[in-house]
Amino acid sequence: MIGSKDEKLKLELKELIIEECDKDIEAEEISDNEILFGSDSKLELDSMDALQISMALHKKYGIDANDSKKLRKIMASINTLADYIQPE
Repeated sequence: MIGSKDEKLKLELKELIIEECDKDIEAEEISDNEILFGSDSKLELDSMDALQISMALHKKYGIDANDSKKLRKIMASINTLADYIQPE
């Protein structure tokens, strides 16, 4: 998996999440391994945010994840998301 090694991609993903979910945080404040959803998340993203993010990912990267369990795994952290987008 090389996506998690691509700093530019990870920054793009952080900025996409901030923009789509209207969060007042800087991209640099989001850790690459940080949990994005749930009560342990500093971003406090919820299911509506997941929908917004998934639509933006589809538009920008062509990701088509309709399975909510698969989407949950893909969007666990910035690193898992980057690895899914850029696996090799």
